[in-house]
Amino acid sequence: MTAHELHPEPGFTTDVFDRGAPPVLTVDPGDTVVVRSLDAAGFLERQHSPGEQRPTMFEGKRGHCLSGPIEVRHAKPGDVLAVRIVSVRPGDWGWTVAGAKDNALNRALGLTGPPSWLLWEIDADGGTATSDRGHTVRTSPFLGVIGMPPNEPGRHSTIPPRSTAGGNIDCRELTAGATLFLPVSVPGALLHLGDGHAAQGDGEVSGTAIECPMTTEVVLDIVTDAPISGLHAVTPHGRITFGFKADLNLAMAEALAAMVTWMQRLYDVDRGTATALASSVVDMRVTQVVNETWGVHAVLADGAIT
Repeated sequence: MTAHELHPEPGFTTDVFDRGAPPVLTVDPGDTVVVRSLDAAGFLERQHSPGEQRPTMFEGKRGHCLSGPIEVRHAKPGDVLAVRIVSVRPGDWGWTVAGAKDNALNRALGLTGPPSWLLWEIDADGGTATSDRGHTVRTSPFLGVIGMPPNEPGRHSTIPPRSTAGGNIDCRELTAGATLFLPVSVPGALLHLGDGHAAQGDGEVSGTAIECPMTTEVVLDIVTDAPISGLHAVTPHGRITFGFKADLNLAMAEALAAMVTWMQRLYDVDRGTATALASSVVDMRVTQVVNETWGVHAVLADGAIT
């Protein structure tokens, strides 16, 4: 197996998904890739005061600044790509903003004035981040975006997550030790990684987490015997399925239906029995509320059923 590195340099980053874009790196199944990514906004320099606008990788703003695409040889639609997250290390600074958009949620929260910014100093070794206001939180770093282009021509936004290709999942469970299983949407997979979060609550309620540069080590492999066909994950603490829909109820149903299917196979039971078991042990969590598409994930903790 081969180890590769990918740096966030011009020509090796993008802010859209496009199945026609040439890969910036080609790897074999089983290879390791160390991916360095800028923060979601693509700042080339750190902020020195909250909200300060510094030079960015791309002029204007179409979407997240992502590293990739990474081609995985032999990956084809119908396969499942396993992205095993070996390590995730945030950079030394980050930012959060609230009230940056005029939308229904911000109006309901009373956020109708100027945006509110926090600037964070991140201690990756100590596992903490401290804001310019003096608040300290524990970090739990992960990538908000792990995904592929849709299987339609042209440029596509990185903002909404997609059940068929992943992307802006924003699931705080996808930390080091987790494996995300993505249905392969296009030949070669064309994986993109980025949108580093040093810490985030379920929901990402302001629209941003602690946005930061990130160094992520992943192992990429092709799986032909995944327990379910859709997007799912195995983490150090349990199993996760996902739902992404414009309607929260439908997103919940999508995530739950996938988990029930998984439980049928795990415990060799009929669908009604699996649903009854799920009602006792599965947690339904709102992944994010801010990406034009609601995200919900279902969690079956390890050891919940013996």
